[in-house]
Amino acid sequence: MSSNERPSIPPLFLDRMSRFLGEEFPAFLSALEEEPVGGLRVNTLKLSMEEFQKISPFPLGSSVPWAPSAFVLPPSLPSTGNHPYHLAGLYYLQDPSAMSAATLLDPKPGDRVLDLAAAPGGKTTHLAALMQGRGLLVANEIKDKRVGHLAMNVERWGAGNVVVTNETPERLADHFGPYFDRVLVDAPCSGEGMFRKDMGARLDWSPEMVTGCAVRQQNILRLAAKLVRPGGWLLYSTCTFAPEEDEEVIIGLLEEFPGYTVAPLPYHPGFMRGQPDWMERKHDHRRAETLTGAVRLFPHRLRGEGHFVCALRRMVEKASLQERQPQGPWRASGMVEMDRGQVKLWEAFLQDMLAVDFPESRLRVRGDRLYFTPEEIPEFGNFRVVHPGVWFGNFKKERFEPAHPLALFLRKGQAKRTLPLAADGNELARYLRGETLLSDGPAGWTLITVAGWPLGWGKRVQGVMKNHYPRGWQVYS
Repeated sequence: MSSNERPSIPPLFLDRMSRFLGEEFPAFLSALEEEPVGGLRVNTLKLSMEEFQKISPFPLGSSVPWAPSAFVLPPSLPSTGNHPYHLAGLYYLQDPSAMSAATLLDPKPGDRVLDLAAAPGGKTTHLAALMQGRGLLVANEIKDKRVGHLAMNVERWGAGNVVVTNETPERLADHFGPYFDRVLVDAPCSGEGMFRKDMGARLDWSPEMVTGCAVRQQNILRLAAKLVRPGGWLLYSTCTFAPEEDEEVIIGLLEEFPGYTVAPLPYHPGFMRGQPDWMERKHDHRRAETLTGAVRLFPHRLRGEGHFVCALRRMVEKASLQERQPQGPWRASGMVEMDRGQVKLWEAFLQDMLAVDFPESRLRVRGDRLYFTPEEIPEFGNFRVVHPGVWFGNFKKERFEPAHPLALFLRKGQAKRTLPLAADGNELARYLRGETLLSDGPAGWTLITVAGWPLGWGKRVQGVMKNHYPRGWQVYS
């Protein structure tokens, strides 16, 4: 097969979907050969939808019905991932269908929320915005190779309530017990819903893969159920159509944990209700019928790719799980208050550079790093915590050095010394490549901005702006 050839869709998959969809199948098959649909979600922690529309550098399509902060992108747009506004965290690029999960979980400001399989960060950033940066959002990713990408997207988003961890679901469940108000499980799956945008998913698919994914999903969901407090919510989502990975996984949980019930999700035009009739195995009729409360998103019915979402409520009474409500607020291990010397260095930087203050109760030190932590920071023991909050900077000998996440956490007008660069200018392109710039003005740390939005740090020394844009973030296009 040549590099330009698209692999065919597996015939066994098409046979199964033909049986399931009946008269809708021709439209579904036609949609699979169309171009995938892209979406853009505005970072409402930093600006409003109206503000973004005024400065958007490219045309925006229709709004996404189930995600009020998002737009469908017109086809054939030039690359939007390397635009300075994206690098400044003003928007996130995401499949519109995938935006349904965070919206339907509906987290509230002040909630304790866990995104159990969070990389690359689309649903985490969406949850953080819906929570208005308040409460606690633990974004966990088990795979070492993916957690770095998650951390970058969280840093770019500029939310003050996110802790990034790199742990197994087993250890999280054993440590926390029923601690969280809401838990999101965006489970690894066979990827059938991605067949028109991910050619690898077409090549990898097989009935055996579907079966294997279902076993793994059941194990993950079983552990996630132990992390939800009584009265809390558990949301399960996949990007596959297979009932073995969707309805069958949910009913397996209901049979094992009768303290959970399916909560009917809001219906948007184009959604399809859950399909208990698609399951091959027979189950209790009343329990199976509750699966109609789930929703499935198809590319021929709406502007987006394939997705399945089901919300479950853990009942307060007669819960089948052992209760263990943690006492809080807790202090994370390894996190200490600043000592006198560190307070002096931080306050000197604050007075010189920033026009904003931060609650001292949320400033904590780990090693030589200063973090701005969530309102409630739990005890993580010996967990692999990548970031216990927003990394503000490092304490060096007799000085404080700001970190890149602090720049992206700041809002317009919160820095005293800035260097504005034009979004389409040569100087900004040079800065993003990591080059130094000629710049007259006061010496010292300077916030580099684009259209007023913080982008990164520079340090002016004798008319030269030394570049502190992180090497791993640099853009050469």
